[in-house]
Order: sequence, then C-alpha cells, then structure tokens
Amino acid sequence: MPKFSDRAHAATKAMRALFAPTPLQRNDHLSARFEADIWLKREDLSPVRSYKIRGALNAMRKVVDEQDVFVCASAGNHAQGVAFVCRHFGVLGVVFMPVTTPQQKVNKTRIFGGDNIEIRLIGDYFDDTLASAKTYCDEVGAHFLSPFDDADVIEGQASVAVEVLEQMGRAPDMMVLPVGGGGLSSGIKSYLSVCAPEADLRYVEPSGGPSLTMAVANGAPMTLDRVDSFVDGAAVARIGDQNFAVLKNVPTEDILLAPEDRICTTIVEMLNVEGVVLEPAGALSIDALPDLAEQIKGKTVVCVTSGGNFDFERLPEVKERAQRYLGLKKYFILRLPQRPGALKDFLAILGPDDNIARFEYLKKSARNFGSVLIGIETSDAKNFDVLVQKIDDAGFTFSDITTDEAVAEFII
Repeated sequence: MPKFSDRAHAATKAMRALFAPTPLQRNDHLSARFEADIWLKREDLSPVRSYKIRGALNAMRKVVDEQDVFVCASAGNHAQGVAFVCRHFGVLGVVFMPVTTPQQKVNKTRIFGGDNIEIRLIGDYFDDTLASAKTYCDEVGAHFLSPFDDADVIEGQASVAVEVLEQMGRAPDMMVLPVGGGGLSSGIKSYLSVCAPEADLRYVEPSGGPSLTMAVANGAPMTLDRVDSFVDGAAVARIGDQNFAVLKNVPTEDILLAPEDRICTTIVEMLNVEGVVLEPAGALSIDALPDLAEQIKGKTVVCVTSGGNFDFERLPEVKERAQRYLGLKKYFILRLPQRPGALKDFLAILGPDDNIARFEYLKKSARNFGSVLIGIETSDAKNFDVLVQKIDDAGFTFSDITTDEAVAEFII
C-alpha cells in the first residue's frame, strides 16, 4: 500500500478536477499585531466555503465505480461538500439533516447538489439524524460518508498541508489547526510528521466542546456530557476513533481552548478590519493567536481558516457576545425609586461615552421601587469602573447580570 504522504498527494491531484488550491495569504494586520509572519490558509474560499469538500471527494472517488448511492448525516459543511461532489460524479446523495437545521444551510446544500441529492429532514437532534442515516444506509446498501472518522476522509483533508508546503516552498514554523471531530488535524499531522517534521502544530478547540482535550487526558475518546453548539462546525461530543489514533500523543500544552465569546470578537475583527467572513469554527485558529503570542514572535505561522459559511442572521448575537467579552457592554437590574425625577437622577450619572442600548421598566403602583433592566454600551471597558462607582455613591441598588448565564440567557 502506498505511503500516507503519497496517498495525500494523489488526493490533492484529484482535487484539481474540481477546484484550484485555496489561497495561502499573508495577513499584514495579524502579522503586525503579533510581530510574526502570519499566513491564512483560506479554506473558507473553497467552492463550498469549507475544507469538507476535500474529504468527501477523496472518499467518494475511491468507490464511485462500484457505488452509485452515498449517504451522509450533517447540518452544515459536510453536507454541502458531499452534495457538491455527488453532482460532480453524477451519483445520488441522500443527505440527512436535523429538522432544526437553518433553512439557509438546507438551501445551499440543495443548490450544490442539484438533482443529484435528496435531503431528508429527520430528528430534532443530530444523534437521531445520524442513527436514521445509518439505518437507511444499511437498508439500501449505500455507502456512508463519515464527516471525519474515516481513513479516506483523513487522507483527503491532508491535502490542505500538501498545498501549504507547495505554496510556501518550505514548511512554516508552526501551523495552527481547528479541531472538531479530528479529520483535518489528524490528516495534517499525519502528512507533516513525515514531510515536514520540523513544523510545530497547535490544536484549537472551542471551550464548549473539548473532545480532544478530554480524550488525551483519559487516553481514549470520551463522549462529552454537554456540548455548547455555538461553534457548530467544531462542537463535537466525541472525537473520532481513527482521528484519535493519530492525535493521542499530542502534548496537552499544544491543545488550546477558545472561549465562545472570544471567538465572537475574532469574527467581528476579521469582518470589520479585513473584510473576511468566517464562521465560528473558521475563526478558531486565529482566535488562539493571543494565547500563542510569546511563542510565535518572529516566526512564520499558518492558520487554517476552515470555513466561511456564516449565517448573517447570527451577526447581532455575535456582536453582542463580543461586546460583553470585551467589557464594552453590561446589563444591570436597577432598583429605581418610584418618585418623579428618579430616572433623571440616574441618567445624570452616565458618562459622555455611555450609551443606553436597552431599557425596560415595569412600574408597580403598590410598591415604592420598580425594577429596571438596563443595557449600557461604552467605548472603553474602564468607563464601567467609573460608572459603577457613581451608581453606588448615588445610593442606587443594582445587580450586574452580564455574566450570569442563566439570567442573561433568559432575559437578554
């Protein structure tokens, strides 16, 4: 059997029938900020705006002569990659998606696959969708396409590293990789360990889905009890078995956790400063750079921006979370005396850069005080130190609920 590196080269060559190499672009903004030579491998610019097309193509091309029906379960990028490749090969793809999948993702999958795919919306949760897909696969004798736990998919994702070395002409000092189920990271690690062992690797997971962290700590894949689904492209409850076989010896210090709210700041920064649209999973590798700042000074670093399928209906939520993380927006429950002029007294406390973004007041005539929910934005987080002190000095009773997840989720 050919070596993994040879198979990765063959997979890369096969991809040229569908798309050119995704760009490897030096980012001046990030390079200046971190005093390093930082490059972005723009997988968000693939035909389906993610790297998932690579693994799907490689897995399908090996069996397409013997198989004409392919099945997958996915709520996003994997479904779109499978759909695109099904149309390329002229085979039938049956794509199972949760009933709760946003219509935008359903529509994009249908556009990529055209008449070559059938979409089945089954299950409120992905586990139910996956079970239905596998049952159907067994019933009709179709080929199941795993999103990550598959040797051919891992091999296909390794083509990202093949292209990086070809485009750069050498190995970078470090590559920063997003991790979900482990398809991309295990593929790149397998290839670089042979073809560029001098390149350091760092792995970034969302804080709400640390499947690799838990697996390495326990010596085997573990199913997480709870997963924060915000980083939907990488929020995986259990890393793949074949993926972990490659990643099991990764040093724990090389695995970084990215807080979901901080990822929002990275999405907003890249959109506002660079005009680059990234989905939460696609921003993971860039988001980890502050944690790596001392390690990467003066070095050449490649961050894989793994996807750009961002639903702009989520932008208000992303902006909100980013502001709260940066300390530029806070929410208070204020006890306001029910007397004329009480509100005016409070408003006089606000500074010139403090802006009321939300105000809800319920006056109850039988009480001496009323509760106010107030959201305040400001230009500098330090302004809140001054504001809070002024509110306290004025004798108002208040509670800061900004970081109270239960209250904030219900009210905000």
